[in-house]
Amino acid sequence: MHTAILPLPSGDVALRPVNAASRAQTNQAPRRFDSRTLFGAAQELRIEHYGQEYRLRQTRNGKLILTK
Repeated sequence: MHTAILPLPSGDVALRPVNAASRAQTNQAPRRFDSRTLFGAAQELRIEHYGQEYRLRQTRNGKLILTK
């Protein structure tokens, strides 16, 4: 099962499960998110992927670093 990130009016994001069947039926282009929407004022966020936690960080130079 996968998780979709949904933007909220507050600028935060919500996660909801998405099953493979519903993804295959829509056959849409990959969803795109502005990093400013995901990060807000934070420099780091945590992503859970199949029970593993990853860190997505912004550098001072505007680059993104994903680490486990």
